[in-house]
Amino acid sequence: MRITLVSFLSFILCYYCIYISIQISVASAKCLVDQQSLLLQLKNNLTFKPQSSTKLKQWNQSTACCSWSGVTCDKEGHVIGLDLSKESITGGFDNSSSLFSLRHLQKLNLAANNFNSSIPSVFSKLENLTYLNLSDARFVGQIPIEISQLKRLVTLDISIHYYSPGREPKLENPNLQSLVQNLISIRQLYLDGVNITAQGHEWSNALLFLPDLQELSMSNLPETFANFKNLTTLGLQSCTLTGKFPQKIFHIRKLSVINLSYNANLHGFFPNFPLGGSLLSIIVTGTSFSGELPRSIGNLRHLSELDLSNCQFNGTLPNSLSNLTQLSHLDISFNNFTGLMPSFGMAKKLTHLHLSQNGLSGAIPSSSHFEGLQNLVSIDLNNNSISGSIPSSLFTLPSLQEIQLSFNRFSKIDELSTNVSYSVLNTIDLSNNYLSGTLPTSFFQLSSVSVLDLSNNKFDGSLQLDKLLELISLTTLDLSYNNLSFNSTKFTTYVPSSFPIISSLKLASCNLNTFPGFLRNKSTLTILDLSHNKIQGIVPNWIWKLQNLGSLNISHNFLTNLEGPLQNVTSNLIILDMHNNQLVGSIPVFSKYAAYLDYSMNKFSSVIPQDIGNYLSITYVLSVSNNTIHGSIPKSLCNASNLQVLDLSNNNISGEIPSCLITMTNILHVLNMRKNNIIGSIPDLFPASCALTTLSLQENLLHGQIPKSLVHCSTLKVFDIGTNEIHGGFPCFLNNIPALRVLILRNNNFRGSIGCSQANKPWKMIQIVDIAFNNFSGKIPKLFFTSWDKMMHDDEDHTISHFIYTKDSVYYQDNVIVSNKGQQMELVKILTIFTSIDFSSNHFEGPIPKVLMDFKELHVLNFSNNGLSGEIPSSIGNLKQLESLDLSNNSLAGEIPVQLASLSFLSYLNLSFNHLAGKIPTGTQLQSFQPSSFEGNYGLYGPPLIKKSDDKEKGLHSQPTCRGISCSIDWSFLSMEIGSVFGLEFSLVPSCFGSNGGILLIKYWNCEEAFY
Repeated sequence: MRITLVSFLSFILCYYCIYISIQISVASAKCLVDQQSLLLQLKNNLTFKPQSSTKLKQWNQSTACCSWSGVTCDKEGHVIGLDLSKESITGGFDNSSSLFSLRHLQKLNLAANNFNSSIPSVFSKLENLTYLNLSDARFVGQIPIEISQLKRLVTLDISIHYYSPGREPKLENPNLQSLVQNLISIRQLYLDGVNITAQGHEWSNALLFLPDLQELSMSNLPETFANFKNLTTLGLQSCTLTGKFPQKIFHIRKLSVINLSYNANLHGFFPNFPLGGSLLSIIVTGTSFSGELPRSIGNLRHLSELDLSNCQFNGTLPNSLSNLTQLSHLDISFNNFTGLMPSFGMAKKLTHLHLSQNGLSGAIPSSSHFEGLQNLVSIDLNNNSISGSIPSSLFTLPSLQEIQLSFNRFSKIDELSTNVSYSVLNTIDLSNNYLSGTLPTSFFQLSSVSVLDLSNNKFDGSLQLDKLLELISLTTLDLSYNNLSFNSTKFTTYVPSSFPIISSLKLASCNLNTFPGFLRNKSTLTILDLSHNKIQGIVPNWIWKLQNLGSLNISHNFLTNLEGPLQNVTSNLIILDMHNNQLVGSIPVFSKYAAYLDYSMNKFSSVIPQDIGNYLSITYVLSVSNNTIHGSIPKSLCNASNLQVLDLSNNNISGEIPSCLITMTNILHVLNMRKNNIIGSIPDLFPASCALTTLSLQENLLHGQIPKSLVHCSTLKVFDIGTNEIHGGFPCFLNNIPALRVLILRNNNFRGSIGCSQANKPWKMIQIVDIAFNNFSGKIPKLFFTSWDKMMHDDEDHTISHFIYTKDSVYYQDNVIVSNKGQQMELVKILTIFTSIDFSSNHFEGPIPKVLMDFKELHVLNFSNNGLSGEIPSSIGNLKQLESLDLSNNSLAGEIPVQLASLSFLSYLNLSFNHLAGKIPTGTQLQSFQPSSFEGNYGLYGPPLIKKSDDKEKGLHSQPTCRGISCSIDWSFLSMEIGSVFGLEFSLVPSCFGSNGGILLIKYWNCEEAFY
């Protein structure tokens, strides 16, 4: 593997050097005089809009044509490539155009223009053409036969994607066969929207003479196929077909096989199938077929293969599927089917039954449901909502090799038959269910099982090691996240001679309190997960000597020390996760092959080794956060040339940020150094190829200004420099970072207006903006907010995660601190649905911008401690998602708008110390807030305010104003089912985190309010 990696990197380096040298030679090629003259003639004879042009308008005599945009030359100076797409060219050109004198031309792209003329017939002069793109160029009429003479063409695109009847290109005379008969090199042929008048059998026969054809796109597939009365097999898989598939084709009487798979943009519905059909195989996997599966599917009595996977079908599965007695392969995975699972007991020839990733519910029809399926080889019901018992008959099927039932709601396994020694089962995955009780003892008679995953269930009791050893073929065992326990003495000391040749062992959350000693000599072990147990004391030295061990997870235990000596220990570990223990001493670095290293949340107190970067040549994740590491950041970290995530947060690191660490952000995706003692300024060295998504420098001692080169980080999503000593005006140049979601400038020395005169609708994805505790002043410009689309409407699918970077498999999460409900909270995972604006404790004046009242997805709004005036807009009732509103300590006047009471999610309100007057709206939830929410407004009256005469009796005192971060708490948002997180996620080994179950855990420190 190491040789392969080195070879691959060497290949990439060589390829890059060759590519650069070619580009330099091409760019420096001298443009031939005649070529330049021909191009200028072409420009002068074309009509185009200079204001919309990015290429033609730059062509002029003063520069060599080989440097012109859209022009590519060979090293002799001949024009070999011409791209004039999207140049707003209007009017056509004829056969006399100088274009056809560019005889060396190999690639020509005229797409997306408005020629509005016929295609010139002299394209045959460009005999070296390999690529011709005339798509959406508004050419009309007959496609000329001369194009067929371009024998070197590899790609021909004449497609149109607009509807203009009578104005589309035609293939009438010559027809399709005449056009393609000489195109012997063609591989990509795109004819979407072209008017092909030939009968289906004519053009389909024409395509048979294109031996190298790889991609064919012809939207609006003609129904002429339905006229092929003798057609028995129709195979159109992976043809880039688009449009709607004709239902009539399914009614061809002699058709036995129809395969439309992997045409993602092909839409269609199943018809009602007649009795007596001859269909044996229907395969539409990977298409956009949708709708319900008709009951008449049961009429296809000869059907042996039905593959509807990865489509958009919905509805319930018809019971008529039980009529398909000849069915051998059924795959409806990755659809939207719901309801009960029908019976397949009569399909005695069934070998593969795959119903995963749907919404099926209820129990399996009966305990004897599978008894007749003697030929079943694999069953996959993963990711549904099927409940009840897993029938024992499933485990006794003589041909069954794979059982996949994970992510369902099964609650019980029926006791197995005592005679299962003949079973050929090799894979059993029952993970992520609600299975409870003890494991059936007969379960361990399945001696052929090599993969057994029972993780994330509710199994309990003590598991006997000798029973586990009966699974003599076991290579992968995952019992993590149950309530199991082991006899610790026996499990630690007993070393059986016949222990399975196990390569992957996961015993996370199994109540272990010591390392299983029998693993000492298990040289076959490649994956070991002992996380979330009660293991105490020392990490044994022998663990590092397991030469095949590639992944070790001992996180979330009570380990305190690493057994020495470690100086001469070498390890082949690729993944090492030791986070959340009590380990002390120096950070260990002893594996040159480590790709993922997590030492966070321990008690390591040393400096970071100065040569650490020399050991991290292939490391992509390094986290030492939440320790007591001190000293400076070693410059050798910049030698870690593959590092993508570096987390040094929550330590005592001092010194300056090494300049080379900023220049390597062309590789780094996450750089987190928050909560340290780092001094100096941020080096202004972010490269043009900056790849950062997260930069967090919060709570350090940094000064100076935000570096202008940060604008190169166009993928930046989280930028947090809160609580430093950074100064300057509002960083308007950050408007040019379109991906930005989180901006935190809190508690610095910024000053001046926040208006940006040249803002070009920035931050469509912004969701957290915190500029509190600075010296910003002036009116809040309404144009500042006009493009914050994420806060106005939320169109995201919260079933998928954002800020996710997939890379060989573990987990990293972003976190930020924001102000909410009068306190500070730490979002350990930043919910994509959480939105917040905090402009508090500045010197803003003027009215509240009414444009903010369009932010229907806003959760937190804090303008407290400013000089705002005017009234609270009555349109504040539009903020239906608002949970926290703080406008205290301003000069707001007028009455409290009654619309404020319609905000049903509002759980924190502070309007104190303004000039508000009138009666607090009654009969609303506003009466549920404390009097302190309204105090200091001498014109306000009514509940919940207490009459002045009662003040002394009630002992009412003014609530102290919280103007700093000293009154802060940490709220750790661990998970929410209603919205996913945006963090960084990696995937090399299967995830052990399990389902979150919609739990929201919050830790309160000195906080009177509950938050749900």
